[in-house]
Amino acid sequence: MISFTRFFLLTFLFSSVFALPVALQVSQRDVVDPQITSPGSTTVWHVNAEETVTWSTTGLPANQTNPVGRLVLGYLYNNSENLMLDSPLATNINYSVGYAQITVPNVPTRDDYIVVLFGDSGNASPKFTIINDASSSTFGSDVIDVPCFVGFARPVSYYGINAYFDPTISQSEYLG
Repeated sequence: MISFTRFFLLTFLFSSVFALPVALQVSQRDVVDPQITSPGSTTVWHVNAEETVTWSTTGLPANQTNPVGRLVLGYLYNNSENLMLDSPLATNINYSVGYAQITVPNVPTRDDYIVVLFGDSGNASPKFTIINDASSSTFGSDVIDVPCFVGFARPVSYYGINAYFDPTISQSEYLG
């Protein structure tokens, strides 16, 4: 009778021999990490506007193993990149072109947006601003309906704006 240890060892050796050709077929891939040149830190975009994202093509390999990438919008919050992976700005873009035309999506006004170019590697732009003219009116004009138990106060966060909600104060007292 064969012991469990010998059985395990034989199974491991047998599977390793058949996995070897697969491991040998993996070829070296180039890593593409082009620097985004626009948008820059002073850039301001408006929702629904047509914009151009540009990146450097200097140093790109002549025959890239994976020349296709995508652009994703995100924002920086709490030392973290919050990327909108489900709705990329552009897909199937070729790195060697150096730019992509996009339409600015309907997002809230913020000054910490970034654009990330994905493919073999990700490269983020500097933080920049997107203004949503429909939502960038004066503070207090948007009424936020927050359900709460009467007599309890709690903090509220709405698109990164932190406030303190006190249900014991009427709406007319808030708005003056």
